[in-house]
Amino acid sequence: MAEKIPKETDFPLYLFHHGKNDRIYELFGARPATKEGKKGYLFRVWAPHAKQVSVVGDFNGWNDEADIMDRMADGESYELFVPGVREYDVYKYCITAQDGRKLMKADPVGFHTETPPANASKAYDLEGYRWGDHDYLQALYRRNNFSTPMNIYEVNLLSWKKYPDGNYYSYLDLSRELVSYVKEMGYTHVEFMPVTEYPFDGSWGYQVTGYFAVTSRLGTPKDFMRLVDEFHKAGIGVILDWVPAHFPKDAHGLYEFDGQPLYESSQWDRMEHKSWGTRRFDYGRNEVLSFLISSACLFFDKFHIDGIRVDAVASMLYLDYDKRPGEWVPNIYGENKNLEAIAFLRKLNEAVFHRFPHVLMIAEESTAWGLVTKPASVGGLGFNYKWNMGWMNDMLSYLTLNPFFRMNNHNKLTFSMMYAFSENYVLPISHDEVVYGKCSLINKMPGTYEEKFAGVRSFLGYQMAHPGKKLNFMGYEFGQFKEWNYKEGLEFFLRDNYELHGKLSLFVKELNHFYRNMPPFFEVEDSWDGFEWLAPDDADRNIVSFIRRDRSGREVIALVSFSGSDAEDYLLGVNRKGKYRVLFNTDDEKYGGWGRLGKKKIFTAVKKPSHGKQYSLRIPMPRLTCLYLERVED
Repeated sequence: MAEKIPKETDFPLYLFHHGKNDRIYELFGARPATKEGKKGYLFRVWAPHAKQVSVVGDFNGWNDEADIMDRMADGESYELFVPGVREYDVYKYCITAQDGRKLMKADPVGFHTETPPANASKAYDLEGYRWGDHDYLQALYRRNNFSTPMNIYEVNLLSWKKYPDGNYYSYLDLSRELVSYVKEMGYTHVEFMPVTEYPFDGSWGYQVTGYFAVTSRLGTPKDFMRLVDEFHKAGIGVILDWVPAHFPKDAHGLYEFDGQPLYESSQWDRMEHKSWGTRRFDYGRNEVLSFLISSACLFFDKFHIDGIRVDAVASMLYLDYDKRPGEWVPNIYGENKNLEAIAFLRKLNEAVFHRFPHVLMIAEESTAWGLVTKPASVGGLGFNYKWNMGWMNDMLSYLTLNPFFRMNNHNKLTFSMMYAFSENYVLPISHDEVVYGKCSLINKMPGTYEEKFAGVRSFLGYQMAHPGKKLNFMGYEFGQFKEWNYKEGLEFFLRDNYELHGKLSLFVKELNHFYRNMPPFFEVEDSWDGFEWLAPDDADRNIVSFIRRDRSGREVIALVSFSGSDAEDYLLGVNRKGKYRVLFNTDDEKYGGWGRLGKKKIFTAVKKPSHGKQYSLRIPMPRLTCLYLERVED
């Protein structure tokens, strides 16, 4: 009896079913092929509970009996070559469920889609784009992410700018305008809110139906490649917001894909995110692990992105997340930890870093879960960064207070340093903080019109000097007063037509460039070697001061006033005598400040104790101001 020769798909299918295939985009989906001299597309899909699966589309008049798919070797997947199918042809899978229902489903591994509200998949060839980012990637491979500057501009691509008729800027439009803007403003990275295909604009992309497709609202996958490519050629990294926590119940999506729970958990207490109206992934199913990990890897592999921000990690980690007693079942240890989700996140990060060791994996984790950015080998989740949501909540709570009441909340300024080195942090002021009644960043600030701008400048100076990488959401940089609305573009006319808005834009630009060229602000962020308090407890005057230090020992002092009053004769304790030069002053008139320091740039330390130091600088400290100072060599 002749030995059976394995098909080329047997081993990838084996890995898929064991949760170890991180490139199922090379197995499933639709790709161009030639058979017996005929060109067309080869379709493959996983649907283990189906009685029958067929490919339907314009090419066969949507006849669900015309192109019935064959079962593959695993008995759970289906394939069919359909001659004559061309790129951009529209298709779906018609899945006959066990109860006889016929379900019309988009391709779970489809690479392109119709533009919503239409929701079918489109045949598309991801290959063939000619990348121009070789030099950028080579430099990236040699870079240590932890000791380099990271200042992220978070963007919603659909609403950064819009045409007067309401149409979106396309990926190609953005590759011309957004890239040059981000480069000019001095950011190191952009972070896109989700671009994986989604049906409902109001979800902002967080309810995904196409985990392998970028939204067709703005163009094709190769157009998106062009956008990433142009960012890279400008020296700017690209991070994607990615949503493995849940998916919507739209009929064409992953929801009960083959007539019953498949991608979602079938356990009653783990199936739904009740308050979001979505389904939760089944992290205990190997095929789901392969699916999600492959989705992440696709964007690194085929789209050259630099990082992923994993959304809503806390909702994955806790069985009782958003649930009341009686609505959840403890794990085998009687705890509220989702053991399968923990294992998935570790496996995700291990797989990504194995193939792409230079990239960023960032967790949006909103609780005090430990070791998020530590390796799995020591009990961690394996991310290399985590959003510092505690810092964000403390700072925004503090900033909204009238300066008169800030003295009683001074710990909100300083508490973050109690845990600053427990994880590798990103300091985020994201889209979630400037929508739906939360006020824009500038409108969170109390006081007069001018004081609001001063408040933003002093806060951004503080954020830039605080340990941790930086992230801010679009519109803050020129002081948009309106909350972000996904239906509207940013109000750039404010920057162009109103003096203080234009000066704030200049301030952010120059602060960004200053940060990028100031190693004490980013080289040492994992220990006290890079940070020293000077005055953490000056609550009565709403002032903090500290030193940032790089590996060479260079020191820069940050002195920040959140007070509503000037401190005319402020004594700042310093370690050494000598002259100190002001490197950056947020109260400078060119930034819209009052210019209360005038042209004075040099202060001389006198031997007068202050803040526990032998020497001190006597500074007429303006209210709502951040100063950076450096000792001048004798």
